[in-house]
Amino acid sequence: MGGKPTRVTNVIRALRFARGEMTQAELAERVGVTRQTVIAIEQGRYSPSLETAFLIARALGTTLDEVFAYPDDDTDAPAGPAAGDVGGATDGRGPRRRRATR
Repeated sequence: MGGKPTRVTNVIRALRFARGEMTQAELAERVGVTRQTVIAIEQGRYSPSLETAFLIARALGTTLDEVFAYPDDDTDAPAGPAAGDVGGATDGRGPRRRRATR
């Protein structure tokens, strides 16, 4: 679980306390991971799989987007669709862009 910290943020600790002070061990047991994994996720040192993220949200009685967030100003990640994109090509070349009209 070493390496670069994740940019994914979470409010697991706050939600655990809002849900009757659930311990890390209790959350880990409900999700099916180790307590050390819960600690690493809470501290932003590890990004859970999508399935584990859904299980954490379910164990905390909330939705995935209430537990986890990803910053909008990410400059390191691949760019998403740009303004003006009209959809992806089906030939594997990526999104097609509208030509500017003058």
